[in-house]
Amino acid sequence: MIFDLDGVLVHSMPLHTEAWRQYLENLGVETGDIKSQMHGKRNSELVREWFGDHLTEDIVFGHGQAKERLWRELMAASELEEYRVRGLDEFLDRYAEVPKAIGSNAEPDNIEFVLARFGLKDHFDAVVNGYQVQRPKPFPDIYLKAAELLATHPANCIVFEDSPTGVEAGRAAGMRLVGVETTPTLFEGVDLHIRDFTDPQLDNWLQAQKAYVGA
Repeated sequence: MIFDLDGVLVHSMPLHTEAWRQYLENLGVETGDIKSQMHGKRNSELVREWFGDHLTEDIVFGHGQAKERLWRELMAASELEEYRVRGLDEFLDRYAEVPKAIGSNAEPDNIEFVLARFGLKDHFDAVVNGYQVQRPKPFPDIYLKAAELLATHPANCIVFEDSPTGVEAGRAAGMRLVGVETTPTLFEGVDLHIRDFTDPQLDNWLQAQKAYVGA
């Protein structure tokens, strides 16, 4: 099993939206509907949309890093349980014997922050972020790297995703897809669509996929 981070392990989109709102407001930048603009996009894409294509890579990177620091500050000051996706811990315990990885475009510091603060680190055998591969999502590189680290053929992997960009990456990697709708999303090409990890369909579907050790 390979999991995206934002919107799958933690319902972080509301705070990402708020972090961007505060960051842009502090710089006097006006935008439209931040939430709809940012879903499934990388920071570099958003920065260029909002600040212009003329920026150098260093400046684009700096804006993204500053916003992510603000996001971590907001998350650290929040009630963490408010952002934990329902049923996740019980689900991970229930399938403890299944090799698991994280495959995310999120900033490495954000991944480490979430794993530490939410007590999830011990559940995962590998972590892959967009800086460790040549091409981030929607390309399949992150998920293919995660499968390699799990010593598992891509066709035997199941990806949990919350965005069309991530679904596209998982499909391109030749994996099966579970769409997790923590944020309202029109999923195309997923094998299963769930609201969260308490969905009764999930276990039945996984058993049918033989997604457990010893199958």
